Amino acid sequence: MGEEVTGAGRTLDGVNPSSSPTPETSPTRAHARAAEEAPSLRLVQLALHGAFSVLLAVALAPAVAGAKPPTALVPGLALAAVYGLGAVRGGARGSRAWLAAVTALWLALLALDPGASYVAFPLFFLFLHALPIRWSLPAVAAATGAVVAAQATTPGGLTAAKVIGPAAGAAVAVLTAYGYAALYRETRRRQRLIDDLVQTRDELAAAQREAGRLAERQRLAREIHDTLAQGLSSIVLLARAAETADPEAARARMREVGRTASDNLAEARRFVQALTPPALEDTPLPEALRRVTARTVPTAAFHLDGEPRALPVESEVALLRLTQEALANVARHARAARAAVTLAYLDGQVTLDIYDDGVGFAPGAGPADGRRTFGLHGMRERIAELGGTFTVESAPGEGTAVAVTLPVPALHDAPVKEAAA
Repeated sequence: MGEEVTGAGRTLDGVNPSSSPTPETSPTRAHARAAEEAPSLRLVQLALHGAFSVLLAVALAPAVAGAKPPTALVPGLALAAVYGLGAVRGGARGSRAWLAAVTALWLALLALDPGASYVAFPLFFLFLHALPIRWSLPAVAAATGAVVAAQATTPGGLTAAKVIGPAAGAAVAVLTAYGYAALYRETRRRQRLIDDLVQTRDELAAAQREAGRLAERQRLAREIHDTLAQGLSSIVLLARAAETADPEAARARMREVGRTASDNLAEARRFVQALTPPALEDTPLPEALRRVTARTVPTAAFHLDGEPRALPVESEVALLRLTQEALANVARHARAARAAVTLAYLDGQVTLDIYDDGVGFAPGAGPADGRRTFGLHGMRERIAELGGTFTVESAPGEGTAVAVTLPVPALHDAPVKEAAA
């Protein structure tokens, strides 16, 4: 069976087996290569060999039975041997010498016995299979002419039926070969599409894994910054304060260092286990924020507006971390006389405002010492991931105001008791 050639002289799989860019390629030549990897194509080759063997046996049967002179047996048996040897060794895959030998023996048999005309039909496919187009089609036409000439020697001479029959057989062979080639080309095209889809799916899965890895990396960075880094910074500040304080105040500072270190250790364990922060385990959010405010900036005031409601764990964690970060900045940098934290439960949302009257800063400018900061960026990312808004208003000498708004899902609208007033 054949494979069709495109206008550029390429076979079904886009490769010219003759290594020529001209349209010299047989429509079935790449089929031989593809048959090595396609079981269905190997079956087609076996069917071709089987058809040749059966038709040759039918042509030689009268001579074997004695109904015709045995002279046709010599070229007939030689044809069977050469064809069988070439088929076993793969001669049908492109050996022109083998094909020439098969054709010569068939012509000799045809000259002795016109009954061998039927063997021409599988030979048509063989020509289309093994030869370039410029040779395969003329070979089919020449074989058809040989069949017509042989049939003209039979009783009744040359008739229209004896011309139309071989010509129709040749046309059927060519059309079948090219039709099968078109079908095979479409199958290969679809296979390429499937391969592309599989490759795209794998690339998408890899991209999703990479995105997940980056998201987890950012989450870990935020967690480390908002927990361990803040706790260690508080310990450093308390230790420095203890160095210049009187003995009683120093002991108080050291006790605070111990509590902060214990809290930091608990945060580290929670961080490893990816659980709820210790400050929220047995304490509602308002009380947790009140304690964080009193511990981080003792002079700051905490206000609660509205009826507290249960929030999603990730929302409570975000508000707690943001309060810790903002108050730590107040304690380290603001030099503020007053600070306030306000948590408000409104209809469909919860707001958090943190204000201080300290030295302020220019929101678009980095630290004066040139170090890289993560705080504001991490806060903004946390809130954005939860569908909320985050704003910072500040100016040098005018204090700082941090405002956060988070939506409250209807599922979490049920009021909860505050642990402490």
